[in-house]
Amino acid sequence: MDSLIAREYEDLSSLMLPRRVLVIYGPRRVGKTTLINRYLDSLGANVRVLRTSGDNLSELNLLSSQESKLLLDWSSGYDTVFIDEAQRIPNIGLGLKILIDARPELTIIATGSSSFDLANKLGEPLTGRQVPVKLYPLSIGELHKDLNDFEIKRNLEDFLIFGMYPEVRTAVSSAQKRLILNELTEGYLLKDILELERIKKPKVLSNLLSLISLQVGSEVSLTELSNKLGIDMKTVERYLDLLEKSFVLYNLRGFSRNLRNEVTRTSKYYFYDTGVRNALIQNHNPPALRSDIGALWENFMIIERLKARSYNNIYAHDYFWRTWEQKEIDLIEDYEGRLHAYEFKWSPKKTPKAPKIFQETYADASYTVVTPENFLEYLRVDFSTGYTGTLA
Repeated sequence: MDSLIAREYEDLSSLMLPRRVLVIYGPRRVGKTTLINRYLDSLGANVRVLRTSGDNLSELNLLSSQESKLLLDWSSGYDTVFIDEAQRIPNIGLGLKILIDARPELTIIATGSSSFDLANKLGEPLTGRQVPVKLYPLSIGELHKDLNDFEIKRNLEDFLIFGMYPEVRTAVSSAQKRLILNELTEGYLLKDILELERIKKPKVLSNLLSLISLQVGSEVSLTELSNKLGIDMKTVERYLDLLEKSFVLYNLRGFSRNLRNEVTRTSKYYFYDTGVRNALIQNHNPPALRSDIGALWENFMIIERLKARSYNNIYAHDYFWRTWEQKEIDLIEDYEGRLHAYEFKWSPKKTPKAPKIFQETYADASYTVVTPENFLEYLRVDFSTGYTGTLA
């Protein structure tokens, strides 16, 4: 596989709007910096680019100073400013507002691997002055630009086990992939949370992730987590919220529109990358040797669908559905008032039907069972034509 995999936002020019800051959010190590530098290098020598980072102490102080003259002198003569890891800079939103108001012709790009911190700092100062986009680990759609359907399906088990981080996908051996994933989970994954939120007990955060990794596809009990970790429920909720906002966990909540016996107050948590999840439990066995392959397939498909919707600018609400009588569906998408239901089966002996009570209650809803045979069709997202089309 090519070491330089083309990303969905390869041409960033379409996202550059007058008087707007382009803000690219996403987990660490998904390629945000590489993507932007590649784009900036393509602009040629006539475009002067100023590149800096929230890790640069001297410029961190300058950008957080809110001194108009200082900021204008710093950016003078440049056409484009790129600020990497901008969440590390105090008052960055006010600093960027000063720049964009005083120099509306200036192109500004910022990245953040912590949506909770950067979004807070950019919030009010840049209301109406930013274009936020998310970059995830590689998607099936992005790989599809270099691989045909047969090759995608042939590599499916590897995607499930080792995930979709760019470094993992370009590694040449399983041993290298495991090494990269261990480094990610131990050295980078929680870095922003631990640094920016001053977590006093990082081991508790790590233990929480390990517990969640064993409950993928199941509803999570905050009381149970609290008891097992020895911390109060409010702390559990706070940690889970931070893990969501730092692109480690994805929260799927229960759906209800009509029935009194539908479960709505619980959550399921999925990992933004299955390779990270498997590294946390140190299980890189192939599907045939796994007891959790159903949950792993469900996790992978839900996140790939999320990527496909995001990159196609399709805004739908998603949920799981369950009744107290244990009738359930893995994923419900609510798009413009119409429901689309999905059940994920790795190796179905027969194709299950939608629960009768769901069919009766939501008669207009579609229902699809997603397997390794038809998952590419499921990821061809075009809501205007019944979810068919070309992979992004």
